[in-house]
Amino acid sequence: MKKDLKEKIHLFQSPGRVNLIGEHIDYSGGHVLPVAVDRSIFLSASIRNDRLLKFKSLNFNKEIVRSLDDITFRKEDDWANYPKGVVKLLQDSGHRLQGMDLLYEGNIPIGAGLSSSAAIELVTCYAFCSLCSINMKREDMALLCQKAENEFVGMRCGIMDQFIISLGQKGHALFLNCQNLNYELVPFKTDNVSIVVGNTNKKRNLVNSEYNKRRKDCEDGLEILRKYLDVGYLCDVTPLQFEEYRGKLPDIIRRRCEHAVYENERVKKSVSALKKNDIDAFGNLLMESHNSLRDLYEVSCPELDIMVEESLKVEGVFGSRLTGAGFGGCTLSLVRNDRAEYFIQQVSERYYKRTKIKPEFYVCSVEDGVKEII
Repeated sequence: MKKDLKEKIHLFQSPGRVNLIGEHIDYSGGHVLPVAVDRSIFLSASIRNDRLLKFKSLNFNKEIVRSLDDITFRKEDDWANYPKGVVKLLQDSGHRLQGMDLLYEGNIPIGAGLSSSAAIELVTCYAFCSLCSINMKREDMALLCQKAENEFVGMRCGIMDQFIISLGQKGHALFLNCQNLNYELVPFKTDNVSIVVGNTNKKRNLVNSEYNKRRKDCEDGLEILRKYLDVGYLCDVTPLQFEEYRGKLPDIIRRRCEHAVYENERVKKSVSALKKNDIDAFGNLLMESHNSLRDLYEVSCPELDIMVEESLKVEGVFGSRLTGAGFGGCTLSLVRNDRAEYFIQQVSERYYKRTKIKPEFYVCSVEDGVKEII
């Protein structure tokens, strides 16, 4: 390793993400349409002359010190388990790492559903690849970080979050096939429309356990449908096929599968709408998505529903839905640019009146994926 790398502090940036549409179907082999946004995790990293890793965050008052020779999951390490998992997977893959001082700071709302965990993973992976001279494709970084979250942290997430954070491009959404990882960058014109993320500030409870239950429901539904259809993934099932065999599924599993099958179709229709710059059609699909997530997949909550309801009452709103895992967290609304400030004011007042919770709103731009900035 070059001497200047050992002495220099490097700064890396990893964005959060908002999934425009295609919720809870990445792990069922569906298509998703996320964007990287201008809420980020920043990492200041410098190489040490020993094998220690010092993890510190300006957002949390705790420093975690671990050796590269002893990377194990520890509950008390809390958020640091995400970058530790990445380090472990890099070493397990045969890469030689060096000790580092790692200082994180982020303005992604923690627990809001904008994927701060995947942002931490990717910025860590990117920094180690850069400073330890590891030549790794961005697609492979995403896969390694997903595996770290699945196997080290124990969260059975799909690939979407890591993929968009790794491969996102300014001014584009990423149309991703979660089965084969084929993707297409789709221009998303925001000259006349703003992406407004509304944080309900409802703490997301039971997300991990309920997420895993929903995934198991989809897996069980797929096994039943495979008795009648030659399909590899649940989202290979067409709406026509689903309607033919829906009666074979138990009620709860049927509702979960119905969401997945039709949400996958909504993503495809959304890509067509964006290519035509038809924001009205896209907005209608967002509303259909929310209704399905609320009624069929049951990952909404009263606070999310109230925020969506109040958002749709404001003039200049094209569509609104929950985004992310659900059970709290954030909504996504497409709002006419000249109505964005009015929208935030109105929805803030109405939401607070009904819930007694003060929300937060972020007008987001579509940005690049993980990168080194200094």
